[in-house]
Amino acid sequence: MQKIGFIGASGLMGHGMARNLLAKGHRLALTVHRNRERVADLLAAGATQAATPAELARGADIVFLCVTGSPQVEASTLGELGLLAGAAEGLVIVDCSTSEPESTNRLRERCATQGVRFVDAPLARTPVEAEAGRLNVMVGADDATFAELLPVLKCFAENVIHVGGPGSGHVIKLVNNFIAQAICTATAEAFAVVQRAGCEPRKLVELVSAGLVNSGIFQTMAKTLDGDLAALKFELDYARKDIRYYTHLAESLNVPTVVGEAVHQSLALASALGHGHKFVPSLVEAQEQITGARLVPR
Repeated sequence: MQKIGFIGASGLMGHGMARNLLAKGHRLALTVHRNRERVADLLAAGATQAATPAELARGADIVFLCVTGSPQVEASTLGELGLLAGAAEGLVIVDCSTSEPESTNRLRERCATQGVRFVDAPLARTPVEAEAGRLNVMVGADDATFAELLPVLKCFAENVIHVGGPGSGHVIKLVNNFIAQAICTATAEAFAVVQRAGCEPRKLVELVSAGLVNSGIFQTMAKTLDGDLAALKFELDYARKDIRYYTHLAESLNVPTVVGEAVHQSLALASALGHGHKFVPSLVEAQEQITGARLVPR
């Protein structure tokens, strides 16, 4: 069993990950954010509390990060109270956040100067799967590090995919999220067009459900027509952040990202209209405001 530190256990994804690590017998220490209630059950189950990331790193074999994005990852890793301030040679830091590859590369190089490995292992699926220990994880690491981490990752993941060398995990994650948000954005727009044209959006759902255009993401967005705006529990502002990271990545590679910019602006508009702290399906509500369509039953 490993001695594991965890930053972000109060989050929607992090809580389930931490709970499953404890349930599999690992020794777990965690930092406590503002919402102590979210980790009360973990502390009651045997997790210990560290005052700072530096304290968390002392004596740990692995530290998991599951936070909002690169600024939070950098703040947790660097500085007088960051992980590196307390890290011993041999520590493995695993970033399960959705982060910018450029930041990930800088942190990996900085960690290496202290003999610390920094691994990108972002997540897919939802908080429901996190609690059930059935997440998907995409890992960017060398073969030896991947083999070392695999048994631990299997504690909270159903599918652990070695997507390539260091840095590959965050690249694949951003492209995955771009495809998902492109479907969400296109679906919300399509529902508005259909309804404004005098047709029934449910008939579009019936047709798509019977053909190759169908997908799990489309079906999740279709639930908005029944009034369910929480079928995809992913905050819209987080999705906006992820697509901004994606367009930054594409720009750094000199790859035009016409669709990516359109998706990003659609999310930015929905956020400006007041839906940023709601879940992604509220793109449909934004389309109602923009177009006058009536889609979500109230």
